[in-house]
Amino acid sequence: MENAAVASETSVRRSKRGRVLETSDVAPSKSGGSMEEKSTDQEQGSGDGSFDELEEILPKPKRKRGRPPRAAGLKECDTLFDAVKNNGKYIQYMVKKWVERYEADPKSALVEILLMLFETCGAKYQLGVASFDEINVDDVVVSLVELARNGMIEDHYNSKSRELKTFKENLALFWDTLVLECQNEPLFDKILFEKCMDYVIALSCTPPRVYRQVASLVGLQLVTSFITVAKILGRQRETTQRQLNAEKKKRNDGPRVESLNKRLSMTHERITYMEEMMRKIFTGLFMHRYRDVDPDIRMSCIKSLGIWIVSYPTLFLQDLYLKYLGWTLNDKSAAVRKTSVLALQNLYELDDNVPSLGLFTERFCNRMIELADDIDVSVAVSAIGLLKQLLRHQLLTDDELGPLYDLLIDEPPMIRRAIGELVYDHLIAQKVKNSQSGMSGGDNESSEVHLGRMLQILREFPDDPVLSAYVIDDVWDDMKAMKDWKCIIAMLLDENPVIGLTDVDATNLVRLLHASAKKAVGEKIVPATDNRKQYYTKAQKEALENSRKEITIAMMKNYPQLLRKYIADKTKVSSLVEIVVLLKLELYSLKRQEKNFKAILELITDAFFKHGEKDTLRSCIKAITYCSNESQADLRDFAQNKLKDLENELLTKLKSAVKEVTVGDDEYSLLVNLKRLYELQLTKSVSNDDLYEDMAKILRDFKDLEDEVKSFLLLNMYLHVAWCLQSIDGENPSETSLTALMSKRTMLLEQLHYFINTIPEVQKEGRGRNVLSSRVCIILAEVWCLFKMSRYTSTKLEILGYCPDTLILQNFWKLCESQLSVSDETEDEDANEEYIEETNRDAIMIAAAKLVASHTVSKDYLGPEIISHFVMHGPSVAEIIKYLITVLKKNENEDLPFLFLEALKMGHLSVQPATSTDLKS
Repeated sequence: MENAAVASETSVRRSKRGRVLETSDVAPSKSGGSMEEKSTDQEQGSGDGSFDELEEILPKPKRKRGRPPRAAGLKECDTLFDAVKNNGKYIQYMVKKWVERYEADPKSALVEILLMLFETCGAKYQLGVASFDEINVDDVVVSLVELARNGMIEDHYNSKSRELKTFKENLALFWDTLVLECQNEPLFDKILFEKCMDYVIALSCTPPRVYRQVASLVGLQLVTSFITVAKILGRQRETTQRQLNAEKKKRNDGPRVESLNKRLSMTHERITYMEEMMRKIFTGLFMHRYRDVDPDIRMSCIKSLGIWIVSYPTLFLQDLYLKYLGWTLNDKSAAVRKTSVLALQNLYELDDNVPSLGLFTERFCNRMIELADDIDVSVAVSAIGLLKQLLRHQLLTDDELGPLYDLLIDEPPMIRRAIGELVYDHLIAQKVKNSQSGMSGGDNESSEVHLGRMLQILREFPDDPVLSAYVIDDVWDDMKAMKDWKCIIAMLLDENPVIGLTDVDATNLVRLLHASAKKAVGEKIVPATDNRKQYYTKAQKEALENSRKEITIAMMKNYPQLLRKYIADKTKVSSLVEIVVLLKLELYSLKRQEKNFKAILELITDAFFKHGEKDTLRSCIKAITYCSNESQADLRDFAQNKLKDLENELLTKLKSAVKEVTVGDDEYSLLVNLKRLYELQLTKSVSNDDLYEDMAKILRDFKDLEDEVKSFLLLNMYLHVAWCLQSIDGENPSETSLTALMSKRTMLLEQLHYFINTIPEVQKEGRGRNVLSSRVCIILAEVWCLFKMSRYTSTKLEILGYCPDTLILQNFWKLCESQLSVSDETEDEDANEEYIEETNRDAIMIAAAKLVASHTVSKDYLGPEIISHFVMHGPSVAEIIKYLITVLKKNENEDLPFLFLEALKMGHLSVQPATSTDLKS
C-alpha cells in the first residue's frame, strides 16, 4: 500500500514537459500517471506567480475530456473488479474512465464503485440506482452478512489461485489511484468518498473475516492516499503563504493578493477536510481492527499506523496515536509485535521526532527492553535494533541496559549478533547523538582505544575463556580493531603503550588475538548450533586465504618474542601456541624467515616440557604436528625431527620418573609425564615395549599409587595396545606381532579385571576419588569393543577375538551402576577438573551402551540393565538410552519386547523406585 503512495508522492516532483499525448501516457502504471502531471502543474504554476495559473485550483466548469485511448488487451465488458482481479496494469486506465462517468452521472458511477467493493469482498449484490438515496448503509451490510452466513460468497482475498496472487496489491493500487485521480474535484465533493468510507467502516465491523480483511485493506490504504494528497496540498499552502507574504511586503492590495488569499483559504479547507476523513477512518475502522482476532489484520493496522506517523507527523505524531504502537508491543502474535517494533524503529530514526516521543518513551521503555529477550528470535533481534536507536538518542541508562548484556551468551546466534552490534556501538565505538553524522568518536578513534574498551568488557569474564569467546564472536564483525594484528601484537609487547595492560588484560588480549585470528580464517570460536559443514564461494575462500597471509606476515617476526615473553604463563601460552595452526607456513620459506620458524618450534617444545596442563600440552602437540605436515622442504624436515626429538626426550623423562617411583620418590614427575605421553599418543604412535612393561609392573607392584597416576597408566597402556593393533597387517600378519599384542592385551585386561573386583561399590570421598572407577569402566568397554569376536571371525586375525565371561560382565556393570549413582555436580578439592568431563555419567553410559549396540556382549543381560536406568540419572543419560533403543529398533532380529519386559522387572526391584513423573516419561 505504502509503495503506491510513496511513488505517487515522489512523481509529483517531476518537471512538466510539453509533449504529444500518446497511448503510453494513459496506459495504466503503478506510479500515478497523468494525475501526477496535474499535481505538478499546480506546484509549478504557484511558483512563478502567474495570475492565470493561480486560477487553476478555483472552482470552474467540469472539463470535457477527450476519450482516453483504449488499453491494449482490455475488453469492452471488463469491469472495475476485473481490472483488480486480473491485471493491475489496466487499473489506471479503468479509473480514468470511471472518473469521467462519475463527472457525467455521479449516482450511477457511485453505485458501480460500491458494487465493485462488495465484489472484492466476494459478494454478488445489486444496488438500484433509482432508489440509491433511500438505501440505508446498515441494511445493505446486514444483507451482505447474510450472504456470507449462507455461504454465498467467494473469497478472493485469501485465494491461493495463481491468477489472484496480486489481488491484494491490485486492490490497494486501485484505491490509491482513485484518490489521486480525484484529488482536484471529486475528492472534495463530500459525497463520493463519504459514502465509500461509510461502507468500508461498516464492512470492517462485520463477523465475516473476509469482509473485515478487504475493508481493512481499503480503509488503511485510503488514509495513506489521503496523506499523499494532504502533503501535496501542504506544500502548495506553504508556497502560497510565501507568495502572499511577499505581496504584502510590497503593500499591494490588488486582485493578486485577493486571489492568493482565496487560494490559501481553499487549500487550508481542503487539508482540514482530508484530516477529518483520516480521523473518521481511524476512529471507525482502526480503533476496532487493531485488536481484531485475525493477526494479519492487526499487523496491517499497526504497519499502516507506523507509515502514517512517519509520513504525516503533524497529525499523527501524538500520544493519542502513538499509544497503539505501545499497546501492541504486548500482542500475542510475534508478527504483530515485530511490526510494532519496526514501526517504532522508523520513528526513532528521525531526530526531529524524538522530542515528541518523550512521554511515549518513558511509558513503554521497559517493555521495549523486555522484548530484547522475546521468545521469538526475529522479534528479539528487531527489539535490539530499536534499543540501539534509543541509545543513540541517549534515552536509556546503563542500569537499564545491564540485563541485555546477558544475551551476549544466549543460544540463538542472531540475538547474540544483534547484542554484539549494540555493545560495539554503545560501549566500544560509543556512537551517540549530537555528533557529526549522528555519531561521536566511532571509526576515527585508534584501534588501541577500541581494544582497551573491549578489554574492559572482557574483565567481567576473567576465569571463563568460553564466555570471552562468545563476546568476541558477537562483536567481531563490527570491530575492525580486532583485525588490526600489528596493534594487538604491539600492545602485548608493550611497544609505546597508550593503555597499560594488567595481567588479566594481557590474558584476555592473547585470547582475543587467538579467537580473532580463528574467525579471520573461517573457523568457529563458539559451539555451533548445527553440525553442517560450512561451504564457501571462490571469492570467500580467497578472502580467507588473504586473511591467513596477513596474519602470518604480521606474526612472522614478532611471534618468537611473544612466546618468549609469555612461555611461562599457563593462562596465556595455550592460546598463543595454537596460533601456529592458523599461519600460512610456506611464507616462512618464501620470505627467508627460516630462523624465526625454527625459533618458534624450539619455544613450543620448551613450553611442552614446562607445563603439565591438558590445554597447553594439547596445543603444543597440535602445533608441532601441524608444522611437520604443512611446512615445506627443509623446514618440514626440521619440524619432523623436532617431533621425534620431543618423543625421545619424553620417553627418557618417563623412564627416569618410573625409576624414581620404584625407589620411593615423589609421583609428581611420573604423573605429569604420563599426561604428556597420553596427549602425544592421542596423535601418534609411540613405540617402546620396555616402557609398556614398566607401566604394567608399577600397577601390579605399587597398589598405593594415587588414583590419578593409576588412571593415566591405564590410559597409556590402552592407547599403546590400540596403536599396536592398528599397525598389524590384516592380510599378512606376523606371528611375532600377534603374540606381542596378545601379551600386552593380557597384561592390560589383568589390571582392569583386578580393579573391577577390588574397587568399592560406593566411594564416599568425593567426585575425584571415583575418577579411577570411571576410567576402568570406560577403558574396559573400549578394549572389549576393540577386540570383539565378530570383527575377527573368519579372518587371519581370528586369534585376537575376545568376549568377556558373564561374571566379569556382571562385575563391570556393577561398577558402572555405582558410578552412575555419583552426581556429576559432587565437588572434591582434590579432583583434577581438566579431564573430569571424560569420566562423567554420560561417558560411562555411552561406554556401556556401545557394548550392546555393537553386539560386543550379549544384549540379553546388559540391554535390560541399561534400559532399566532410563529415567534415573537425568535427561542426558536418558537421551543416550533412548538413542540405544533407536539403534536396536533398526535391527529386525532384536527382541525388543523381551528387553523392555526384563527392564521393567529390574526397575520394579530397584532400590530407587520410579516416581510418577518417571512413569509418565
